[in-house]
Amino acid sequence: MNQKPAPTEQDSVAEPFLQERLTSLDAYRGLVMISLAFGGFGLAATARNHLENQPDSALWAEILRQFTHIQWTGCTYWDLIQPSFMFMVGLSMAYSYAKRQKNGASYLGMLAHALFRSIILIGLGIFLISNNDASTNWSLMNVLSQIGLGYTFVFLLWRKPKIIQWLAAIAILGTTWSLYETHSNTGLTPNQDHSDVGVSREWADEHLSEASPAWHKNANFGHAVDRWLLNLPNQYLPRKQPFEFNAGGYQTINFLPSIVTMLFGLMCGEFLRSGASKKQVIQTLLIAGALGILWGYNLHQTGVSPLIKRLWSPSWVIFSTSCCCLLLLVSYLLFDVMKLRWLAFPLIVVGTNSIVMYLMSMLLKPWVAGAIKTHAGPDIFERFSADFQPTVQAVAVGLVFWLICFHLYRKRLFVRIWKDEQELPDFSFMTILNL
Repeated sequence: MNQKPAPTEQDSVAEPFLQERLTSLDAYRGLVMISLAFGGFGLAATARNHLENQPDSALWAEILRQFTHIQWTGCTYWDLIQPSFMFMVGLSMAYSYAKRQKNGASYLGMLAHALFRSIILIGLGIFLISNNDASTNWSLMNVLSQIGLGYTFVFLLWRKPKIIQWLAAIAILGTTWSLYETHSNTGLTPNQDHSDVGVSREWADEHLSEASPAWHKNANFGHAVDRWLLNLPNQYLPRKQPFEFNAGGYQTINFLPSIVTMLFGLMCGEFLRSGASKKQVIQTLLIAGALGILWGYNLHQTGVSPLIKRLWSPSWVIFSTSCCCLLLLVSYLLFDVMKLRWLAFPLIVVGTNSIVMYLMSMLLKPWVAGAIKTHAGPDIFERFSADFQPTVQAVAVGLVFWLICFHLYRKRLFVRIWKDEQELPDFSFMTILNL
């Protein structure tokens, strides 16, 4: 009887990615959720404490910059949290709907499923942003609402030919750019106070120098759309007070270019499922990430499209999605190539229950911090070091959330809205000890 030849090293390198579990996706999702739920580990507030005594410290100044949002143009680690959410939604979709199709789901059934997810996400976003408000806040600018507004459109591009997906991305970004650039009455007048739209003269002088008038804060096409949309008659969107401006400069119309962020994630997921070898995955993510960052930054530097997260400008879509590709590459190398499961474990505990972690982070931080003080003493967080008190508190609260997710993980209980359909990993204590 002929025996099957043993696999060679070359065969191992060319093993289709489709046959492997995408641990890197859960780990990447977990990293983003831990960063958010742990409040950036309190590093921004801790950095401010140290800068009061060490105003010339370049290290603490950079830590503060990386763990706070850029005021208008540019990018930090903290700015990559939202695009990572959206990129992973698209990436997960490639797995989720392929599995549903394999299990016999019809296209109309899957479309209905996508619509249902969109409605749930929009509703959940409104619920969270209305927390502690006296009435419903019909804002559609937070991450869940933005994902919900675009989710069904991304589904409609699932399994479409690559040329159609690329043309859709180009059309959406081109339309977004044109709407902003051709809109009349845009921009803020230099050397004037614009408190009517939440922009002081000092803030404008400091932060709007790299943005053309079409992309000024609360004086652009997106702001004009919200002034109309969010001031519809009360029978459509009940409001106690008229909408004037969003303090952060975020706009509802951001969901349009956000579709492209999710679409790029979908395209990435479809590539990973295509049978590509590990070498091809590494090369593609590296090249796409590096070229995209250069392209997006060049659009900013040449003044074609400023790099603005708060408006989800076309250059931001390209730049931030490319950063997501590189972050996914690092996760893939560590957890799908090097198989460092012990390192992936704390991330996957959160990544497989990301919606629970997100809800706890949005709703329970003050309550958990107060409960810890009640039982451990009101000065528990200051006992270690007053300067590091924000970090100690953020990590303590985050650990409570992590332990809840760990308990759910041990019980195999998972709450998901946009879950991927892969088999969940088995990370028992014995599995970890045996690595």
